[in-house]
Amino acid sequence: MGARDPLTDATSAAAPGGDVRAYEFNVQDFERVRRLIYGIAGIDLNASKRNMVYSRLARRLRARGIESFGSYLDGLEQSEDFASQERQEFVNALTTNLTSFFREEHHFPVLAEFLRTIPAGRAPRIWCAAASTGEEPYSIAMTVVETLGAKSEARLLATDIDTQVLAAAGRGVYKEQSAQACGEARLRRFFQRGTGANAGMARVRPEVSRLVEFGQLNLLDPGWPLVQRFGSPVDAVFCRNVMIYFNRATQRAILERIAAVLRSGGLLFAGHSENFTDCRDWFALRGKTVYERL
Repeated sequence: MGARDPLTDATSAAAPGGDVRAYEFNVQDFERVRRLIYGIAGIDLNASKRNMVYSRLARRLRARGIESFGSYLDGLEQSEDFASQERQEFVNALTTNLTSFFREEHHFPVLAEFLRTIPAGRAPRIWCAAASTGEEPYSIAMTVVETLGAKSEARLLATDIDTQVLAAAGRGVYKEQSAQACGEARLRRFFQRGTGANAGMARVRPEVSRLVEFGQLNLLDPGWPLVQRFGSPVDAVFCRNVMIYFNRATQRAILERIAAVLRSGGLLFAGHSENFTDCRDWFALRGKTVYERL
């Protein structure tokens, strides 16, 4: 999760700020959206997100040929058939996905040093809990290869609630300009550059992609079966810039569950604007937005 810039739809009904909209979207509609996304994904939308919500969900109304927000939300709340088809698209529309390779780069030397402390013969297990379009888990995997070698048996589980971004992550293909954030040496070592019709694109090499397993996971889901199947406890968890979308109670509940799947001495990497020092029962601060499982 991260941030997408809201877009403006403009065709008929008046909106705050003087924009013109195709659909009426009143306070009651927005409150229904807030309740739904909080119930499904734990995301706590504040009032400033109203225009963003309209912009993203208006596309779903057009795609489904639905004439009003009321009818769309009725379907999500009251129609089992409609909800089963549309619920994931609703979540995909409202989750956010700003990411880049080696974002918050101070974390990766810490990860490298930590990997060197894991006894030889034991394959490290790392969970990236907000994979988005794949830049973060592939950055972790590149760090693993640089630290432990191309034949490392380390395993990386990369999950996200948004199925669309996971599909893009699984392809591992990026604009070369985006991959440049890795630096020229990594770009040469870890990517295959496109030619001909694929010029300007870069694909993550198999030595990196083979370490990563992608899967859909909602952090509110009970039991986290995907994590349990992956193998718990894990050695490190990257859960960066996710908790900012949850209220304090939801944050604490998720952090307690992360603590339960993270081994003693394992590391939790948080986002630059997140602070978990009130969870002293489970974590101790060990560096800039890096926490150790107690």
